[in-house]
Amino acid sequence: MSYRKYILRYRFACLILVTGYWFYQFTITNYENFGIHFRYLTIWGLSCALIATFMMYLGSIRGIEERYQPFVSATAVLNAMVVFLYWKLYFIDPNLVNYSGSIVWFQEYYLHLVGPVFLILDALFINNSFKQIWRGLTIVLCLCVLYILWSELVTGPLNTMPEGKITQGLPYPFLNDMTIQERITFYVTTMLTGLIFYFAGFLFHLVKSYFFHGYSNNAKRF
Repeated sequence: MSYRKYILRYRFACLILVTGYWFYQFTITNYENFGIHFRYLTIWGLSCALIATFMMYLGSIRGIEERYQPFVSATAVLNAMVVFLYWKLYFIDPNLVNYSGSIVWFQEYYLHLVGPVFLILDALFINNSFKQIWRGLTIVLCLCVLYILWSELVTGPLNTMPEGKITQGLPYPFLNDMTIQERITFYVTTMLTGLIFYFAGFLFHLVKSYFFHGYSNNAKRF
């Protein structure tokens, strides 16, 4: 089987999974909350992953050169942030992220580990997404700012749960225990973490390109 067919099958499997989990969210969400499940960064990451996977799969079917690198790399970083933040807070106290109780295990591990890993592997090894660094960084920052504005100015004021010591309505319980100054600090440090993830992906791309081209150049000598 050719390398292209392996990629096609991999992306098809990823597309089936991400599509299934994206639609599954509509069956378990609380429709009484404004913004429903789109209040959560995890669902933003899942939605972006659905778009990115679909575009890459179409490209594989058509046999065209890899495209959409800035958006795919930004989506990979967004999902890496989801994994990092979720498990960091979860191991401190699960109630910091799951105020209504633990979610079903297969959804928890797909949304916060397996799904993001599948996309990150594609971004690093197939799509080579991190080579367009400045466009990718711009998209990452725009997604972060949009999510913060969405949470602070739209869904937060229009919801009453979860309720914290300081405020209410923000999507994650720990945010409602923070003052606005503390939340700003948290948002800034989180965006800096995302930038670190992006530069790590870019460094990986440089190292991989160096060894790949070095191997190709050495092969041509023989």
